[in-house]
Amino acid sequence: MTVTIYHNPRCSKSRETLKLLESRGVSPTVVEYLKTPPTAAELQDILAKLGYGPRQLMRTKEEEYKQGGLDATNLSDADLIAAMVSTPKLIERPIVLANGKAAVGRPPESVLDIL
Repeated sequence: MTVTIYHNPRCSKSRETLKLLESRGVSPTVVEYLKTPPTAAELQDILAKLGYGPRQLMRTKEEEYKQGGLDATNLSDADLIAAMVSTPKLIERPIVLANGKAAVGRPPESVLDIL
């Protein structure tokens, strides 16, 4: 089984999720998404697997969200995805991909459902 985690080592939930995976014997591919952001196509795939719209995967309390006017209702999904690609800090974390599914590790235990 291939498992990938979009990880931010400075985030406690991300660290907890990675530790939980490792405690279950899973050695995931770790993508530090702030250094290597997902592409628009990768984000579209993740959103489809989550069953989310782009705004559901965004950290709406970040200053960049407010400053970028990303709360505007006239923005398209493509606009929001482009904002996450250019400013990956806006992406909720951690995201785990496994078995053709995705889960956000909030709480960390929620990723166990896709393993």
